[in-house]
Amino acid sequence: MANEDVILEATGLTKEFKGFVAVKNVNLRVKRHTIHALIGPNGAGKTTCFNLLTHFLTPTAGQIHFNGRNITGSSPAAIARMGLARSFQISAVFPHLSVRENVRVALQRKLGNSFQFWRSESVLARLDPRALELVGAVGLADFAEAPAVDLPYGRKRALEIATTLALEPEMMLLDEPMAGLGQEDIKRIASLIRTVAKDRTVLMVEHNMSVVADLSDTITVLARGEVLAEGPYATVSKHPAVVEAYVGTGHG
Repeated sequence: MANEDVILEATGLTKEFKGFVAVKNVNLRVKRHTIHALIGPNGAGKTTCFNLLTHFLTPTAGQIHFNGRNITGSSPAAIARMGLARSFQISAVFPHLSVRENVRVALQRKLGNSFQFWRSESVLARLDPRALELVGAVGLADFAEAPAVDLPYGRKRALEIATTLALEPEMMLLDEPMAGLGQEDIKRIASLIRTVAKDRTVLMVEHNMSVVADLSDTITVLARGEVLAEGPYATVSKHPAVVEAYVGTGHG
């Protein structure tokens, strides 16, 4: 694989917590313009790995490169500015603001005006067309003026994605986007992720295997903090070690 095809690369990624190794020597390469899923049984280290990639946790060992640049040790905010944004970073932090206003706040952050929330309405109004465009893009046009707190759960997920898109990231990291969603919402959010991924890269941690099978180009399976298998779903799902990790044999 040519290096220019790789947008995010982790080498030897390790995280220890007081002697417990949660992530051990993980190598991960995410190709540009793909949907890449990180899966594994509970306790496999998926969330820890995710937190390392966005530097919400600092690795004990290993390096992370984004677009060929070593981002190991950078702050989460600096990494977001480079174009690597994580969905919950700017989720609906203002429950009593409307959907449109929440997206508008996210657009301000993109402009670097994060501490000027209370600017004049005329200045903020200039951001409305783009805010409404993003609101529409995630299927929330009918909810634009609804307070975020009143949104049904699945629609809150869509708002999270809209506020992340406001940062215009080159790559989005989604942490269990389907968690807690009903079947109808799962279909809607899956379709939204597919749309979002048309001109960017998506890495997601996900438990829902049918979603992973349907959406992902590449799947990395973690078990006990190590990479167990990697490849397309058809290959990975038949891998004996993966079947064993998920189904379990004996008392494993």
